Amino acid sequence: MTSRERMRVAMRLGQPDRVPVMCQLAIGHYFLHAGVDPLETWFSSEGFGEALIALQRRYRFDGILVNLPGRPPGWRRHARSIERDEGKSVIRWKNGWSTVFPHDDLPWVLRQDGSRFRPPFAEIDPEALFYVEPHGPLGVRYPSVPGFEEGVAGAEARSVQAFPSYQYDTIAYVRRHAGEVSVHGEVFSPFTQLFELADHASVLMALMTDPGKVRACLQRLTAAAIALAIGQAAAGADAILISSAFAGAGFISPAHYREFVLPYEKQVIDAVRRYHDVPIYTHTCGAIGDRLELMMESGTNGIDTLDPPPLGTVHLADARRRTLGRVFLKGNIDPVNTMLLGTPDGVRAAARECLSVAGRSGGYILSTACAVPPATSPANILALADAVTAGVRDGPLKGGS
Repeated sequence: MTSRERMRVAMRLGQPDRVPVMCQLAIGHYFLHAGVDPLETWFSSEGFGEALIALQRRYRFDGILVNLPGRPPGWRRHARSIERDEGKSVIRWKNGWSTVFPHDDLPWVLRQDGSRFRPPFAEIDPEALFYVEPHGPLGVRYPSVPGFEEGVAGAEARSVQAFPSYQYDTIAYVRRHAGEVSVHGEVFSPFTQLFELADHASVLMALMTDPGKVRACLQRLTAAAIALAIGQAAAGADAILISSAFAGAGFISPAHYREFVLPYEKQVIDAVRRYHDVPIYTHTCGAIGDRLELMMESGTNGIDTLDPPPLGTVHLADARRRTLGRVFLKGNIDPVNTMLLGTPDGVRAAARECLSVAGRSGGYILSTACAVPPATSPANILALADAVTAGVRDGPLKGGS
């Protein structure tokens, strides 16, 4: 099987020729290890595409998650200056903003007064929302405008824009240059978009004090998430990941999950399925052991991360028992204690344990629970593919039930 075929079978709950391997890498890991200028990795579609493919080949992954949007061409013409220092760059934009750019972590954008943009929920107008892109070239912008374009206000802001064609350029680039690999797009859950835009404490308070306005915001953000996911599938994505990072027990109760997360993610999933036959799966970090059944009510095809203790509350054997035959599972290897702080032998041992629990009956993708930290040793990441290869060679994890 090719990697693309292998992932397709696993995501359809089948048993491929071997368990596929696919991790989400922290953006900082690409900066440190892909061999592409970090600025080009972040600000150009081709740069990020090259970085994605380089590390997929290095680590022998069966899939690639395209978790940055395509970029408008010619980003440098919007910069007034670029100041490079050891381990960090500062880009000063012609509009007066600046981007502080660590070479091992996500950049952040500062406005003219040096502040980071995080308005309180009370200042958000639901009618002005479209899609909140936390990784836009100028960070989160409200009202939403693409690329480096100037902001808009009033009635003009309330018209829902189509996504620019370059939004899909990285997916198309990876599809062209890594044809035998499974390529996945990413959209942010409406609930996560709201948290990426507004002050977290004010959003949490609004769940109790102004739930009607919260629902109005989520409905607007849902429409844009649907449009983006459909566009990603049309551009060649083999699967769509719904990033729902703020929906674990560390943030909200199961009751609030049912009210503010589940119905909107279900709308995204149902809408995409009307146009494209691609798997859609859900990424939620941290403590989700109390809500696996709730997550499945959205109609998702798979659940990603499955953080084990101490990072989360998911034991793989229990998750397998509760979800078998309903969704595929991806993850459960501790990205901090096993991957970042551990050794290749420790990674192989953790991988073998996951394979012994979930690798025999199909519908499992070997992965770290959440993103691989930037400073993780490449040898540790390679140990994941080594463990799968050894399992196939030795026999007990190939096929079976």
